[in-house]
Amino acid sequence: MELWPAIDLRGGHCVRLQQGDYDRETVFGDDPVETVRQFTTAGCRRLHIVDLEGAKDGAAIQQELIAAMVQAAGVPCQVGGGIRSQEIIAAYLEAGVARLVVGSVAIEQPEAFAEMTRAFPGRLVLGLDAREGRVASRGWLDTSEQLAVDLARQSADLPLAAIVYTDIARDGMLQGPNLPALRAMVEASPHPVVASGGIAGSDDLRAVAATGAAGCIVGRALYDGGLSLAEAITAAGEGD
Repeated sequence: MELWPAIDLRGGHCVRLQQGDYDRETVFGDDPVETVRQFTTAGCRRLHIVDLEGAKDGAAIQQELIAAMVQAAGVPCQVGGGIRSQEIIAAYLEAGVARLVVGSVAIEQPEAFAEMTRAFPGRLVLGLDAREGRVASRGWLDTSEQLAVDLARQSADLPLAAIVYTDIARDGMLQGPNLPALRAMVEASPHPVVASGGIAGSDDLRAVAATGAAGCIVGRALYDGGLSLAEAITAAGEGD
C-alpha cells in the first residue's frame, strides 16, 4: 500500500485541522520546504500537499510555495486545494507535480471535470470528502445530498489516477479510520482508492491495507509523534 505523508498549508505554514474546521488549527511548522526535506531524508517516497486556503477560496493561493516544495522533494507529489481549471492543472504539472486532486469541480460541475480528466488522463485524482457518507466541497464548508459511493460509481469510466476518500469526522482526530465506509468505497470504485482520515498508529495502517485500499494519507499522527515515518512505511508494507 502506498503511504502518502500529508503537508497541509495555510498562511505559508504547515498546519493540521480537526474535522476540516478552520477554527481548530494546529501549526506544526513555519518552513514547509524544510518539512519536505525532513520527510524525504527520512525515507518518504511520495507526498500529499494541500492548499487549505485554495480549497476554501477556489484559487491556487499557495502555488509558488508548492512549486518550491515539489522541487525540494524529488519524489512524486500529489497536490489538492483550489484545483478548479485546466489552466491551474497545467501550471502545476509544469511545476513538476505528479498528480492533482480535484473535488469541488467534480461535485458541482461534473461535465467540466470529465473534460479535465480527458485533457489530462491519468494525472487527476477524484477527491471525495464525505460527511456522514455525503460529499462535501469548497474546503468542506458545503455538504451536498450526493453519496460519495454514488459519485465514485458515476466516475467509473473517467481516466482517473485514483480516488482519495476522506471521512471528515475522522480527519485530524486520531480515532482510527472509518473502515466500513472505506470498504464500501473500495468495492464501489474501479479506480485505486487512497484512504484519508483518522490514522493514529501502525495498526490503523494495516487495517486500511486489509480493505484493499491502494494507499493511505497520514498527517497528524506523524506530526504528534504517535507514529514515526519508519513505522508507517513498515506498516504500509513499503519497507525494503
